[in-house]
Amino acid sequence: MLSKGEHQTVPLSVLLKRELANEKIESPELSHGQASQSKKGEDFTFVKTECQRVLGDGVATYSVFGLFDGHNGSAAAIYSKENLLQNVLSAIPPDLSRDEWVAALPRALVAGFVKTDKDFQEKAKTSGTTVTFVIIEGWVVTVASVGDSRCILESAEGGIYYLSADHRLDCNEEERERITACGGEVGRLNAGGGTEIGPLRCWPGGLCLSRSIGDMDVGEYIVPVPYVKQVKLTPAGGRLVIASDGVWDALSAESAIECSRGMPADAAASQIVKDAVQPKGIRDDTTCIVVDIQLPEKSNPPPPPPPKRSGKGVFKSMFRKKTSESSSNIQKDFCEPDVVEELFEEGSASLSDRLDAKYPVCNMFKLFICAVCQVEIKPGQGVSIHAGSSNTRSSRPWDGPFLCSSCQEKKEAMEGRRPFGDGRYSSE
Repeated sequence: MLSKGEHQTVPLSVLLKRELANEKIESPELSHGQASQSKKGEDFTFVKTECQRVLGDGVATYSVFGLFDGHNGSAAAIYSKENLLQNVLSAIPPDLSRDEWVAALPRALVAGFVKTDKDFQEKAKTSGTTVTFVIIEGWVVTVASVGDSRCILESAEGGIYYLSADHRLDCNEEERERITACGGEVGRLNAGGGTEIGPLRCWPGGLCLSRSIGDMDVGEYIVPVPYVKQVKLTPAGGRLVIASDGVWDALSAESAIECSRGMPADAAASQIVKDAVQPKGIRDDTTCIVVDIQLPEKSNPPPPPPPKRSGKGVFKSMFRKKTSESSSNIQKDFCEPDVVEELFEEGSASLSDRLDAKYPVCNMFKLFICAVCQVEIKPGQGVSIHAGSSNTRSSRPWDGPFLCSSCQEKKEAMEGRRPFGDGRYSSE
């Protein structure tokens, strides 16, 4: 018996099976809109709804929304927009069930981001981009992000959830420590006479972000490994707001939600952009995507939610963390939740952590396929992701998954074990 204040954990497989078994719970209907005001022309969006994949005797659908905020040119943003989804899908094994496919997404997103970054850097172009990438399958929302664009969720119950991480050096001490440990330097711009101005930046290059795709001129410690969060909404649905830093530099999450409340998605996106640029004029590319997730019969925007609780406690009580309870006991005893369920969250920059085989479909991934670029590896030529790692499994370098030699070079450079500028990656 749980004591007051404790929460039960619900595995993803249990949630999805319960949803399929309950005839009253239909697949959600998505409506979306986007708006942008351009200053430099480096923001790009990707929207692909009703994507289909074969699932047994039927077809499953999912939708994808991406925001790419480029810097130092638009090449990285355009390349990522055109290639990231395919790279993610290529890292998912075929013939998976619905719950297996959703459970495989976090790992596939890491592989897809790293492959996109590696392939783009081989083109020897120096631009970079932030990425906020959202995949919606049924009521499950999976978000992967690098940089300082953000995705927030307002649930129908009235809570605001942060589904992305901010990789600005100014506000992320852990990332600053990682960069300096890998050989980079973090500091403000020296204006002369000992005066330092502006945000914290990574040197060489002067980028104020710790993670991005591209940026080959800055250093490999600016990594493309995304923060990933996966949640499951209740059938009451909710609203996603995906926006570039042009919005978040001007508006808080609460302000963005409030200024667009009760509006359809397209009008909401326009209102958020308008409110972001109105006070000081357009100073940066400012882009917003709004996605409403709701039952099909709810054709109108959801009514205003009940008054929100204030303070950090609201976030703690909304997400239900995983525990070690068995799924069989949970499936028998669990009652229908009235809040959003957190299914997965991981932000480590280490490929050894992120590509490890500890996930539900580990036995379905081919052993002699590179875990990042998906090329075939001849027996004896692959390098374990644990080789040279400081984690507890580093003493077992024969354990998979494995990387090809090119992706292993990429991994070593990201960890500061390969000097920056010591050639590009070898070709396979």
